[in-house]
Amino acid sequence: MDTSLSAPAKATARRRLGPQQLNIIGLIAAIVILAILLSILAPHFGSLRNAYSILQSAADVGIIAWAGTLVIVAGEIDISVGPAVAFWSVMLAEMAGPWKLGLPLALVLTLVGGGLVGAFAGWLRARFGVPSFVVTLGLWLALRGQAEFMTNALPVPIRDNAFLDFIGGALPGGFPVSALVMLVLFVVYLFIARRTSFGRSVYAVGGNARAAMLSGIKVARVRILVFLGTGLLAAVVGIITAGRLTGGNATAADGLEFDVIAAIVVGGTSLSGGRGSMLGTLLGVIFIALIGNGLVLMGVNPFFQHVVSGIVIVGAVLINLLLSRRASPDSV
Repeated sequence: MDTSLSAPAKATARRRLGPQQLNIIGLIAAIVILAILLSILAPHFGSLRNAYSILQSAADVGIIAWAGTLVIVAGEIDISVGPAVAFWSVMLAEMAGPWKLGLPLALVLTLVGGGLVGAFAGWLRARFGVPSFVVTLGLWLALRGQAEFMTNALPVPIRDNAFLDFIGGALPGGFPVSALVMLVLFVVYLFIARRTSFGRSVYAVGGNARAAMLSGIKVARVRILVFLGTGLLAAVVGIITAGRLTGGNATAADGLEFDVIAAIVVGGTSLSGGRGSMLGTLLGVIFIALIGNGLVLMGVNPFFQHVVSGIVIVGAVLINLLLSRRASPDSV
């Protein structure tokens, strides 16, 4: 029997259902199964009010995760986003309050400052070759420490403001405004990743930075811009957090960076770079939010959630490796 066409046919089938597609299918199944189990085990899980609570929790992670996906696809990592959220919530409160700059100017400076700090981290990585983990670890310490130093770890109140009440609150009916912001930004980043030359450049740099440079891609610019994105969106979440808490808080968003990384990795983005999708990250965000919400409703110790996040990250990395080897059986 002639088998000359069988091997190419099998290879084509593998390409049609690659590791990313397999991961998305598996995530959808896992989310459905988890939702069914929590509906049985956790009281009030299926209520509309709890659904909105899940969306609000998902928004803080998801907004940053869109930019974080491009960072990791580019072969980098940003662990500074949690302290960045806290720092910019404090800075907004200080500028709008004691510094008397007014809220409109404070909002603009918060967004510009967030973008510049992120771009600075990318510049250090691109200009001096400092590993992004080291750069963002330094930022993690500096931003959290500065926020606590400025406030003595005490909340900084902001006077009642209609915009902050809106951004930190909900639409008529209870739908969180932060979730709406998350979905709008998801569409923006989905377009960037799939339809722009910059998005293609990010994947090229993550796949092989040297080959990307030789093909004419400005690798340094790509690295700076992806970190600018996480810095900017961390400032956005800082504004939302300040609106929700009616002030800045140096201890806010504790551990947020790990939830962001967990959601991205669970969504199928490879930590080695070059592979990932916004849709996968969206499913990862939902999965992480469901787990956290379910543990709270079941009365599980909050500290145990960190244990679950750790297990999920390691498990997701192992699954990604297995799927990659299945899609490329000759790889080692």
